[in-house]
Amino acid sequence: MKLISCVLLGALTGLLMASTPPTPMSEPTSAAPAGLKNIVLVHGTWADGSSWAKIIPLLQAKGYHVTAVQNPLTSLADDVAATKRAIALQDGPVLLVGHSWGGVVITEAGTDPKVSALVYVAAAAPDADQSFLELVQTATATPGNDEIRPDAQGFVSMTPKGIMEDFAQDLPKTEQQVLIATQGPQAFGALKEKVTVPAWKSKPSWYIVAANDRMINPDLERTLAKKMNATTTTLSTSHVAMLAQPEKVAAVIMDAATKTALK
Repeated sequence: MKLISCVLLGALTGLLMASTPPTPMSEPTSAAPAGLKNIVLVHGTWADGSSWAKIIPLLQAKGYHVTAVQNPLTSLADDVAATKRAIALQDGPVLLVGHSWGGVVITEAGTDPKVSALVYVAAAAPDADQSFLELVQTATATPGNDEIRPDAQGFVSMTPKGIMEDFAQDLPKTEQQVLIATQGPQAFGALKEKVTVPAWKSKPSWYIVAANDRMINPDLERTLAKKMNATTTTLSTSHVAMLAQPEKVAAVIMDAATKTALK
């Protein structure tokens, strides 16, 4: 009897399994955002694309297609070309985001017809026929300038002291050490190249002021935001706002993407 019962039980189990379709394994998905979905991030001086490492997953989780440009930092023309290559690869309208020197790059590259709007993160936004150096010299010099060092090839870098005290003073030491190791030297000559047609004059703009910035004068950032008639957010961060308060920076970027898409 025991043997028969086991056989019957096995048969019933087999029938039950055959009649019940297998449950597919679920995969994490994110609904695509309505309207503008392509976001191109442009890093600044003494940085590379990894400076957006905390922002990228936040945007991707909301369904945005994100591309981080790797600027060669050899000239304004070279950085603009790298950014335009990234823009060309997008399958629709683009929100262009620039940090620091990246603001100069998006000001020049942002006239591309695929670019719908601009977001400046503690960034320079020169006017026509104005260079980065000419722009920052309109405001009081910041402490970080004292920690810039040239090399024999005409590139400039930040000292470790400058990274820790002026560039990213509100980050943990381990993160500061990563910035020291990954910083990209900037060709000094690039900082003297002038913008031709500023994109912010024709494209809607957002601006994040870093209130504790020791690289670009926060007063200059406020002046630029007002001049651009940008939607402005002020954060109590160092120059690297996207690493210090990534959730808030990502929120501004998504707000720009949403509101631009509604226009």
